[in-house]
Amino acid sequence: MNIDELKNTWNEDIADETPEINIEQRNTIHLPLEKVRKNMRMEFWWVVGIFIFAFMVCSVCKPFKLQLYITVLVASMLIVTIFFYSKFFRLYNEISNTELKTSDSLKDLVTQLNLNKQYYLSYYISFAPFIVCEILIVLEFIPWPQPLSELKIALILIGSVIGGLFLLFFSGKFWFHRYYGRYIDHIESLLKELKR
Repeated sequence: MNIDELKNTWNEDIADETPEINIEQRNTIHLPLEKVRKNMRMEFWWVVGIFIFAFMVCSVCKPFKLQLYITVLVASMLIVTIFFYSKFFRLYNEISNTELKTSDSLKDLVTQLNLNKQYYLSYYISFAPFIVCEILIVLEFIPWPQPLSELKIALILIGSVIGGLFLLFFSGKFWFHRYYGRYIDHIESLLKELKR
C-alpha cells in the first residue's frame, strides 16, 4: 500500500465518522434547542422572583433573631443557586452559539445537556441541608403548647430529611423531564438517526 492509498483510506474513515448534518436536520435540532433555551430563561426569572419574595418576607419577620436566621438561610440558598446557575448559563451560552454541522458537534451538545441534567439533580438535592435548617428554625420559634421531647424532635428532623430528599429528588427529576428531558430525548434520537 502506498502513501496515496493510505491518505485516501484515512480521509474516507474521517468522513464516515463525522457525517455532516443537513439543513433540514439542523432545523429539526434547533426547535428543541430553542424550547430548552426558552425554559431556561423562564426558570431563571421564576427563581429571581422567588428570591426577591423570600427576602421581602425576611424583612418583615420578627423577632430580630428569627429575621437573622431566615435571612442567612435564604442568602445561603442564593449562593448555592448562583453556583449552579453559573453552570446552567454556560450551557445556555453554548446552546446559543452552537454550530451544528457534524454529528460530533451534536454528540458534544448531547453530552453537555446530559452533564447539566446531573447538575440539575444535584442542585435540587443540595437543598436538603436547608430543609433541616428550616425545620430547626420552625421548632425553635413556633410556640408549642407543651415542649417537644428529644425523641419527637429527632423523629421530626429525620423524617424531614428523608422525606425532603425523596421529594427534592423526584421533583427535580420530574421538573427536568418536563421542561428539558423530552427535548434532550428528541435531540438524542436525531443523533441516533445520524449514526445509521
